[in-house]
Amino acid sequence: MTGEAGVKSAGSAGRNISEAKRIVIKVGTSNLTDNNYRLEPRKVEKLTKEIAELKKRDKEVIVVSSGAIGAGIGKLDLKQRPRDIKLLQATAAVGQSILMSTYDKYFASYEQTIAQVLLTHEDFFNRQRYLNLRNTLITLLKAGLIPIINENDTVAVDEIKLGDNDNLSALVASNLEADLLIMLTDIDGLFSQDPRKSKKADFISVVEEITPEIERAAETGGKMGVGGMKTKIQAAKVAMNAGIPLVIANGGEENILLRIIDGEPVGTLFKPKKDKMNDRAHWILFASAPKGRIKVDDGAKTALLKNGSSLLPSGIIDVENEFISGDTVSIVDAEGIEFAKGITNYSAAEIKRIKGVHSREIEQILDRKGYTEVVYRGNLVRI
Repeated sequence: MTGEAGVKSAGSAGRNISEAKRIVIKVGTSNLTDNNYRLEPRKVEKLTKEIAELKKRDKEVIVVSSGAIGAGIGKLDLKQRPRDIKLLQATAAVGQSILMSTYDKYFASYEQTIAQVLLTHEDFFNRQRYLNLRNTLITLLKAGLIPIINENDTVAVDEIKLGDNDNLSALVASNLEADLLIMLTDIDGLFSQDPRKSKKADFISVVEEITPEIERAAETGGKMGVGGMKTKIQAAKVAMNAGIPLVIANGGEENILLRIIDGEPVGTLFKPKKDKMNDRAHWILFASAPKGRIKVDDGAKTALLKNGSSLLPSGIIDVENEFISGDTVSIVDAEGIEFAKGITNYSAAEIKRIKGVHSREIEQILDRKGYTEVVYRGNLVRI
């Protein structure tokens, strides 16, 4: 894999992450439970000790933690992880308090105070809730606390099915404009194939671009936890596009967090090419769900991509689906290919009436004074 596009060997790219101040750490189920999916206090103790060491270095740490279902399995004395969604949710409800009390017990021994935050993706889709989340987390960090975030398994069905704490951690990291995202799992990082099944598996130390080769490697590079490597690559795309480096590493290794921060070449480093994206642009691009599509002509596409212009009604060809002013929409070209996302100033019904006209005609057509732009350039993000 060393010679493939987007991949570099360990010696070809330095690790400049020692200066990271705000760090999001995603902890996989395997790093907190035994082989029967039951919460293992010894593993929690190891993790809290390492995080306490990071805090001594004046790092801000946010933990995105799995493990509630595992804790519930132990409490309910179940023989295996439930497969039924309703039983999974009930098990998570039992286990969440146990998970947090276990964290609290070990963090308290290091005089660290934790704060529980339960989230679903809906907390990111709504702009106001997104901002409220950001403000709450920043307040907790400024107070020197350690937020411990988990998906709300008791109400979130799809997250349990997909093991979506991976993507959740990337959204949290981007929401907070973190300096580093670390994903702890049960293998050393990304491999070209599953190293537990093939001796031909090559370890991938550094990834600078998510190429088709990398995505294929994720499909075969190891089934870890619930989500597997595939969801970690999805999360890597979000983090890298937001300008945040990501390290996937084996949480079972001793002092793994400190070794990562010290620049030791452990795990797989995903290096972003761009600077950090501001939280508004990130929300538009990743956290908000488009309610519809606006199709534009070639001239409008060129103006948006090359000139950084706003989207005017004169360049609009068509509108798909129903949406209202303030909704996020996809902007597609004449072939239907999405190239931007943005927040619309007009509803779908209104855009149908003003498409193709000059901005000065909007007031006469809609019988009210509105915006000159359908999507203002400050609310538009290119893909």
